[in-house]
Amino acid sequence: MDLQEGKDKFIQSWGALGSSWGINRTMAQIHALLLISPVALSAEEIMEELKISRGNANMNIRALIDWGLVFKELKPGERKEYFVGEKDMWEVVKNIITQRKKRELEPMLKVLDEISSVEEVDAESKEFVKVIRDIKLFSSKADSTLDSLVKADSNWFVGTFMKMIR
Repeated sequence: MDLQEGKDKFIQSWGALGSSWGINRTMAQIHALLLISPVALSAEEIMEELKISRGNANMNIRALIDWGLVFKELKPGERKEYFVGEKDMWEVVKNIITQRKKRELEPMLKVLDEISSVEEVDAESKEFVKVIRDIKLFSSKADSTLDSLVKADSNWFVGTFMKMIR
């Protein structure tokens, strides 16, 4: 397999994986391209490499910047904006966890807080409240665990993970 085939396969696979983290395929493909690029790329270079429109490229680059997965890089004497991907995989994982937590878990915890005040007046409402409390307890523990994970450094995480899988 030559380099271009390897790059293409990685970009396509990373794009498919992106939907598992809650982002669209094109956004993940742009991230993959910037991850493996040895130099910062302009929006035009990204568009050309991935064969996507300017609007699609710009919208997804902005989203990747919001996620903390891509950064602007200025080149002296250039008017174009250039972009570079976060290469530290620990930072990538932490940023993905943080964004998913903010978009998915925190809104669910808010809803669970609101509906946990249902009055227990009969068997059905008692069962409802019990299930909601259990989900809320689990979700709160997941939230705390994710907070700890995001605050941890990579050496602690890798060491702990290796102990768990042995």
